[in-house]
Amino acid sequence: NSMFLADIYSNDHPGPSQRVKKTVQVETSKVLLKENGVNLMLTVVDTPGFGDAVDNSNCWQPIINYIESRYEEYLNAESRVNRKASQPDTRVHCCLYFVAPSGHGLKPLDVEFMQRLHEKVNIIPVVAKADTMTPDECTHFKKQILNEIAQNKIKIYEFPETDDDEESKLHKALRDRVPFAVVGSNTVIEVDGKKIRGRKYPWGIAEVENLEHCDFIALRNMLIRTHLQDLKDVTNNVHYENFRCISLAGHGPDGKPSRISNKNPLAQMEEEKREHDAKLKKMETEMEQVFEMKVKEKREHDA
Repeated sequence: NSMFLADIYSNDHPGPSQRVKKTVQVETSKVLLKENGVNLMLTVVDTPGFGDAVDNSNCWQPIINYIESRYEEYLNAESRVNRKASQPDTRVHCCLYFVAPSGHGLKPLDVEFMQRLHEKVNIIPVVAKADTMTPDECTHFKKQILNEIAQNKIKIYEFPETDDDEESKLHKALRDRVPFAVVGSNTVIEVDGKKIRGRKYPWGIAEVENLEHCDFIALRNMLIRTHLQDLKDVTNNVHYENFRCISLAGHGPDGKPSRISNKNPLAQMEEEKREHDAKLKKMETEMEQVFEMKVKEKREHDA
């Protein structure tokens, strides 16, 4: 994995490029990263085969189901009487959406997918295989993608506002690079006695960790150094809170209100108790009517 220079796949679970079959099934891989005494448990959620089918109707649904299942799992753990002091957070904090370097903007599937997910997770658009374009082509392609994102009212991750001049400059520098154009490689090449990661071509070397060649370093720093906590905060305070409010308000998965909605838990329990008592009373009345009918039939038969 280029982001962390670590193998997150194994022989039992090979990477997407080595799989024979492609599905839209969501697959997760976990790896423990250690750097300067700091441990980070990374969970990479992979969706091999997304958008590869002839008919891509609802191909985003498994991804939505996975994100919502993580929210639901967290909500259930949070609602228990005996809660853990440090509850494991398995929610999805960031979605890196890779756009093919076609030079023709977003595909209809790209637009549909991001519209479906932008209110459920932090979306960061990424241009894949940026070394297939010239710098001018890449710059034009980025502007085209941002224009189409704005036209389709897609909400991507926004860098937080700050009064600090240094942080403001950092945010502006990162904001200017969105969507991040990246080159990925774990191959180490030696150039003039210096070892670098990159891809070697007849015309030269595309360096992964060179900001003049691609935005990889900026994206990596943003994800695991400067904005990791903000991504988690936005997930918790915005996306998860929206899911939590909808769930507790009694709305169904489709967003439509269910039979009991907009009630606090105590009011809901009272209504359920009243309904249960009414049901028991109705059953008791029906049984009495049946009993009286049987008695009446028996008397008529004896007479």
